[in-house]
Amino acid sequence: MRQNARDTAQTPAAEPMAGPGPSRRILGTETLLVLALSLGASAVSALISFIGAATRPGGLKDQAARLNASHAPGRPWLDLAWQVFGIATALVPVFLVAHLLLREGAGLRTIGLDRRRPGSDLARGTAVAAVVGGTGLLLYLGARAFGANLTVVPESLPDVWWKFPVLIASAVQNAVLEEVVVVGYLLRRLGQLGWSPAAALAASAVLRGSYHLYQGIGGLVGNMAMGVLFVLLYRRWGRVGPLVAAHALIDIVAFVGYALLAGRVGWLPTG
Repeated sequence: MRQNARDTAQTPAAEPMAGPGPSRRILGTETLLVLALSLGASAVSALISFIGAATRPGGLKDQAARLNASHAPGRPWLDLAWQVFGIATALVPVFLVAHLLLREGAGLRTIGLDRRRPGSDLARGTAVAAVVGGTGLLLYLGARAFGANLTVVPESLPDVWWKFPVLIASAVQNAVLEEVVVVGYLLRRLGQLGWSPAAALAASAVLRGSYHLYQGIGGLVGNMAMGVLFVLLYRRWGRVGPLVAAHALIDIVAFVGYALLAGRVGWLPTG
């Protein structure tokens, strides 16, 4: 894909702050707090979950990691309220990041989350999703066959009218949260803290892999590889928009596809 002239501008992660700005110590503390309130906490939770699964009798593939599960079985409207609440609260760190970036005179636009290029973002995201999604599925099936992954159950919601809208909303929430925090915000802050590009890339990729460790070793390795690719694409394009689109499409296909195919095809593991 030919790079547009506008995309050759300096990557937002390395842009200086307007004016003197906060000290590196303050920025470092801010970054740790943002991660502790979001995906850093998820990484610790995933590690604890993985240790628990790995120390149980039997292999990892005989255990299940369940996503998008029902919170109030038999009470659809209460369950829907819990689902909406979970999606909304998971996006709070994104609003926090937007606030922090606005305070320094930037905003989400500086990391490329805006409506300036919706067609380009969607086209690029679709191409990335096609490659990453297919490769990720093969890696998951292979890792599970070798006993290195739990059985991932992407959804176990009841068959109610709001099931697919909630699954799509959950996929979009995952995409926005992860790409804004782990790519756009983290790379910008690490650049301002003086980290080298290679060290910042490694930190972003390891963080992405770590909060997927609840799936097993395959989830860790596969998402680290995805993290490296997404950082490289972000630095090339200077936008998280295509990454959000790609991630959302990957998760939508995974969540909705599982709901439609589970129990109907022999190659798809079910919990």
